[in-house]
Amino acid sequence: MASLQTPPFSHGQARKTGILLVNLGTPEAPTAQALRPYLREFLSDPRVVEIPRALWWPILNGIVLNTRPKKSAAKYAKIWTADGSPLMVHTEKQAKLLKGWLGEHIATPFQVEYAMRYGRPAIPDVLARMQADGCDRILLLPAYPQYAASSTATACDAAFDWLRKTRDQPSVRTVKHYHDHPAYIQALTANIRDYWQMHGRPDVLLMSFHGVPKYTLDKGDPYHCECRKTGRLLTEALGLDEKQARLSFQSRFGKAEWLQPYTDKTLAALGREGTGRVDVVAPGFTADCLETLEELAMEGRETFLTAGGKDFHYIPAMNEHPQWIDALGRIALEHLGGWTQASWDREADARLRESSLQHALQAGASR
Repeated sequence: MASLQTPPFSHGQARKTGILLVNLGTPEAPTAQALRPYLREFLSDPRVVEIPRALWWPILNGIVLNTRPKKSAAKYAKIWTADGSPLMVHTEKQAKLLKGWLGEHIATPFQVEYAMRYGRPAIPDVLARMQADGCDRILLLPAYPQYAASSTATACDAAFDWLRKTRDQPSVRTVKHYHDHPAYIQALTANIRDYWQMHGRPDVLLMSFHGVPKYTLDKGDPYHCECRKTGRLLTEALGLDEKQARLSFQSRFGKAEWLQPYTDKTLAALGREGTGRVDVVAPGFTADCLETLEELAMEGRETFLTAGGKDFHYIPAMNEHPQWIDALGRIALEHLGGWTQASWDREADARLRESSLQHALQAGASR
């Protein structure tokens, strides 16, 4: 184990509550050189690829990392913006807006940061900085509405690994999921209705969730069930029936069976049926990224139209939608119960900390 690293204890320092918004991650540039270390970190995670190391390591290092970076870089180049990776841009904006929202509801000192499970800013680095800034209580808020071991759990793993190496550990809480939280469902509904108000309604709304291997369901991962519940609640909130709303899973990789129905096959079938217009939305992605902007908005469009479909629309993720920021704030507040207050006497708190410092100095402590 690495040496335990903790900032020197400071008597009388103001203590803060930290909120860490965690997303998946992104390469630093749309190049094969930048993709290689990012993919190595991502695909080396045993939560992501549950193949025995003896079998997976030669495949990863001998084949995947020699072929996939160039292909992935070409895909990232299609969606890269002047400000950088869309996922990074939206996550950073969400953190800033969440800080503003919480500032209207919390009076006690707090700090909002964001981190990425893979790539930078890394979870351990941001947690260390938050602790150095005086955060002795930290809420981990993954940007994954539906829990999966390969997303939420591995983000918590990274945080707990940092805790394991930290001498003076802060208190930590985690948000497991919010797939059926009323505010989340309302935000999804508002985002879709806003789009329909501008562009009209489709014949079919396809709700596409990120896929995972079917064996994860067999092993007890609740992800599949949580996606299904989100889909059902969203369908009901929009007033749609089973013919108007479909659910599917995207991004499968390798030869193993993944959760079905598959998004690409569903879009092809809808095209062959002569469906007039299909709108695709990705409820599990709270910020637009490669999987939404390239895989759905570009590849999905081509699949549907090539198969005979007439009109294809991708509904952007919630990103900075005001109702999503409101939902994110409400979810955070519920998990911050007792850690923050809506009122606070700054002067009284300063006097208390000064008194504590003087007592410590009289007892022989150093500043």
